[in-house]
Amino acid sequence: MNLVVVSNRVSRGKANEPMTGGLAAALLPVVEKSGAIWVGSSGRVRDGAQKEPFAEIEALGAGALAMLDLPAAHYGGYYEGFANSALWPALHSRTDLIRASQADYLSYREVNAFMARALLRFRKPDTAFWIQDYHFLALGAELRDLGVTQPIGFFLHTPWPARAVIGGVPHHRELVEAMLAYDLIGFQTEDDCENFLSYVRSDLGLAAKGGVVISRHGSSRVAVFPIGIDPEKFAQQAARAVMHPDVSRLRRSLHGEKLAIGVDRLDYSKGLLNRINAFDRMWTLQPGLARTASLLQIATPSRGAIEAYGNLQNELAKLVSDVNGRHGEVDWTPIRYLNKGFSQTVLAGLYRTAQVGVVTPLHDGMNLVAKEYVAAQNPADPGVLVLSKFAGAANELDTALMVNPHDIDGMARTIATALSMPLNERRLRWEAMMKKLRAGTIQQWFADFVDALQDTHADRDAGEPLIAEPVLWPPRAANFNARYH
Repeated sequence: MNLVVVSNRVSRGKANEPMTGGLAAALLPVVEKSGAIWVGSSGRVRDGAQKEPFAEIEALGAGALAMLDLPAAHYGGYYEGFANSALWPALHSRTDLIRASQADYLSYREVNAFMARALLRFRKPDTAFWIQDYHFLALGAELRDLGVTQPIGFFLHTPWPARAVIGGVPHHRELVEAMLAYDLIGFQTEDDCENFLSYVRSDLGLAAKGGVVISRHGSSRVAVFPIGIDPEKFAQQAARAVMHPDVSRLRRSLHGEKLAIGVDRLDYSKGLLNRINAFDRMWTLQPGLARTASLLQIATPSRGAIEAYGNLQNELAKLVSDVNGRHGEVDWTPIRYLNKGFSQTVLAGLYRTAQVGVVTPLHDGMNLVAKEYVAAQNPADPGVLVLSKFAGAANELDTALMVNPHDIDGMARTIATALSMPLNERRLRWEAMMKKLRAGTIQQWFADFVDALQDTHADRDAGEPLIAEPVLWPPRAANFNARYH
């Protein structure tokens, strides 16, 4: 089988370069080992006069990267417009932030159609296409319209919200109907899966039984595939990274005080304002923690051209300044706030240095930072994960200290508890979480999805009923080494 993986962004994975996001970081290692072709945006646009759309094709381990120049006339409406001003807020249950025009939607569909035409050059009889994330909800339908009969799967890295919320997206019905052109549709959690099936039953009036939907496209399986990381590799990376100059400087600067760390894109879904308010409240309620515990918050800017993101950046910077002015001393800064990205290597070392990892999104598909923080810890003296119950990772990392990110006082108390947790309890909680991470690696996620896609497509071609399987696909990662290495 020749696998073609498609996402909006790709990553070369250079050691000293900041990662471009959770999706890119997750896909990089499996593409390197699987021999897949990874197709995505080059980050450049082109006008309609150019005939050759691919800027570069280059090797990536055993696989390859194919980077595509997207059409200049439609890129803004597709990316900043419909994808990130309509779909992203809706998928994170922020209907108040949905902004979209008819032109944006048409640009979104045009870029999906453009990508479908570009993918035809990779089509072989044994090719399977695996489409990633909300940028390409309609790509499967566009491929089918071009006559592609090979397996096509889709995985959503964000949440899928309740029916009423997705109903706030213009053209929501057309988009969900287009999604049913995929043989297999994967979600992070069972709640996401059930929300999608509820929409299909109630709004489209389609039969959905045993995780299978019958539509004009045929049958589509809907299933849950929680994404993971490579915990052993990340742990080794973290142990080596303690000697990195950035990490060494951080350790020296602490002068024995404890450190909490948050690492997020600067996005309203991440709960950053609530997090800073919780630390403010903690120092107010427990002034004895001043000078003994600080927060390193890394917030990498993104989508700055979108109004909601610019407003958040301004509001967050002012709040950090206010909190530091209220609690800081001439020789102590409560919150170290950085608006830049770091490489995976440096981040691994920073996670290992921090006694508390704070991952408190308002709504998140999975949140791999939570898993990376756990994997980075020193087994002899692990830190404590404070985790929002609204992150997909909460379903697996259930021995983290769970918080409601809307409860500022509750978060403040929980962070203080994490800072004072005894070693035996920290070890027990960490060991339980590491067991979960080892049971659900990124390699297993990859192999499970590809196996399920092949089986689903085979059953569909054979005309067999697809109603007996559970929604959560059974682990079948044992085949990974033989088939994809």
